[in-house]
Amino acid sequence: MSSKPRQAFLRSRDGAAQVSSEELFFDLVYVFAVTQLSHYLLDHLSVLGALQTLVMWFAVWLGWQYTAWTTNWFDPRALATRGVLFAIMLLALVMASALPEAFEGRGLVFAGCFAAIQVGRTVCMLLAAGADSPLAPNFRRILAWNCVAALFWVAGGLAAHELRLSLWFVAVLAEYVSPMFGLAFPGLGRSSTAEWTIDGGHLAERCQLFVIVALGESILASGVAFGHQHAWHLPELAAFVVGFVGSLAMWWMYFDISSKDAAHVIEHSDDPGRIGARFHYTHVILVAGIIVCAVADELVIGHGGHHAEWAQIGALLGGPAIYLFGNALFKRVVYGFTPQSHIGGLVLLALLVPAATHLTVFALGAATTAVLGGGAAFAGGGRRRFGRGAGAAERGPRSLPPRLLSASSWTACRRAFPG
Repeated sequence: MSSKPRQAFLRSRDGAAQVSSEELFFDLVYVFAVTQLSHYLLDHLSVLGALQTLVMWFAVWLGWQYTAWTTNWFDPRALATRGVLFAIMLLALVMASALPEAFEGRGLVFAGCFAAIQVGRTVCMLLAAGADSPLAPNFRRILAWNCVAALFWVAGGLAAHELRLSLWFVAVLAEYVSPMFGLAFPGLGRSSTAEWTIDGGHLAERCQLFVIVALGESILASGVAFGHQHAWHLPELAAFVVGFVGSLAMWWMYFDISSKDAAHVIEHSDDPGRIGARFHYTHVILVAGIIVCAVADELVIGHGGHHAEWAQIGALLGGPAIYLFGNALFKRVVYGFTPQSHIGGLVLLALLVPAATHLTVFALGAATTAVLGGGAAFAGGGRRRFGRGAGAAERGPRSLPPRLLSASSWTACRRAFPG
């Protein structure tokens, strides 16, 4: 195939890449996958259940993440790219359907679909780019690690249930950790993030859309749980409001405060590949927190009057804690420092642990929602104070990425924008 037809598969870098309708359609499968994950965790509230949910969440995330990078490089409107995208959708739908039984009788289906997604997509990327493409060496390294991981995924699917979890964690590490070391592979060399020529704004928007997918599951969980209540009295209404306010606080903390700044930073970075990789490392934690919070919402609405047990406490405190931690890491990438509001929120959640068993599920859920709401309000207030001090709402951190600010200006920003 000549280089000219191959170029038709690639996104043009003449202007900012836009998220396409094909990508939005693709994300619908992951709405289902996130729902399956939260339901699995709700039905398996134990340390083992949490670990199983974690490894399946990494599989879901890695399948989506690698595809997001693919559609950043390749135009999803091209017929061949669209065909690959829709084939991945079908496999991902089967994989998500098998998720509830992944540690029972459908482990091989789950693992086989995921391995086929990862290996098949990268093979198609190599064929579309061509052997002489500057991207080809990077794709070969990705394929090598995909194949290594696929061996452990399939082996886990065939193994006894006790061994399956360990093998799948090794598979996750192969694909999640290898980019941190430049995808270094014997005989294939290693990549530099400078070679990962991406459109930063597009990748930032894709991450934001997945956060919306996860928040949608949180809203959906609250609505379904509330709808299943036989009576709608004040306790049920209060529990429903607690769940909604928690979702709103998580949205506010991410979208009102940092999402636009994140897009600006990656768009103006001299190494967008490095920033993009960090976005994915932080978002996998952040979104995991939202999924656990969705489980907590269902507990608050369905079991609000019961005294909290340790399994429930893990979800009620763990979800907000994971979200705050992931959000703090994300904002450190964006702003260069860790927000005080997030550190304070984690401290407050830790202080709730000794009293947790003495509280009802509703009371503990209300307390954690107050922590999230307070963190969002504190951080948002800091941003607005900075905006007024600078004389315009879009000045301050939004005007330049952190690395371009002078030391004195950045110090002033940190003081005015503590959250």
